[in-house]
Amino acid sequence: MSTTTVPASAPAEQAGPGPAAPPRKVRSRGERGRAASLASHGVLTVASLVALFPVAWLVYLSLGPDKDDYLHPGRIWSKMTFDNYAFVLQHTNFFDWLKSSLIVSLGTTVVGVMVAATTGYAVSRMRFPGYRKLMWVLLVTQMFPIAVLIVPMYQILSDLQLVDSYLGLVLVYCSTAVPYCAWLLKGYFDTIPFEIDEAGRVDGLSPFGTFFRLILPLARPGLAVAGFYSFITAFGEVAFASTFMLSDTKYTFAVGLQSFISEHDAQRHLMAATAVLVAIPVSAFFYLVQKNLVAGLTAGGTKG
Repeated sequence: MSTTTVPASAPAEQAGPGPAAPPRKVRSRGERGRAASLASHGVLTVASLVALFPVAWLVYLSLGPDKDDYLHPGRIWSKMTFDNYAFVLQHTNFFDWLKSSLIVSLGTTVVGVMVAATTGYAVSRMRFPGYRKLMWVLLVTQMFPIAVLIVPMYQILSDLQLVDSYLGLVLVYCSTAVPYCAWLLKGYFDTIPFEIDEAGRVDGLSPFGTFFRLILPLARPGLAVAGFYSFITAFGEVAFASTFMLSDTKYTFAVGLQSFISEHDAQRHLMAATAVLVAIPVSAFFYLVQKNLVAGLTAGGTKG
């Protein structure tokens, strides 16, 4: 008795001639369909327009020559001018405000980040008595509103003869920036392996040497975020600056902008032009730190 083997392709051949069905494309995991991709791009486009519209509108209003042009924005298009910028640069204390803002903001950034970095590193690496309570005390200081803090801070600065001084305002801003930055950097230092500290000790480095020569270079993204937060906090703050700075030439930008609005007059076209000029230093600072900004914001979220 003999047996015959039927080829595997026999059923296909018996089905008759015809085009073979194309293989169905299998979507890989994480791959989105065309509709989902278009929807996400549409949402991102709308969100970008919403974010950029106030900036574009401010620039547009700054080109209007009259203080009441904001009431009739359609008329600005036919009479755009840069006279507002020329007036702000030539006939106001713009450069004094710029100097004061940079001194206070950069001073707050340098002092605040240094104090926050050493605090965060000490809590992350050292187990001294009360190290946990220290971080919670820093967090509690953020719970008090500015209106409650102005009076005691003014009394302290007055006793130290630091009212109407850059140093006094820097110290006040550091009291706000240091607690948040210390928590931020503590979480970032937790992601740096302890073996690096041990390697530094083996090489004969002191704790300060290990911190400055090994840890800080690795913590540049976290330092960039802390520096950016400190700079923006000091650059745009109004309540403390308007209370503790008494001289017109020592006003920061945030306080100087208020001089365009009085009880009987509002020069909004000049305020808009000044606001556009104010955004330039902040944009330049953001450009310098933007490479490490995203990495620093996400790195401290997980401990590895």
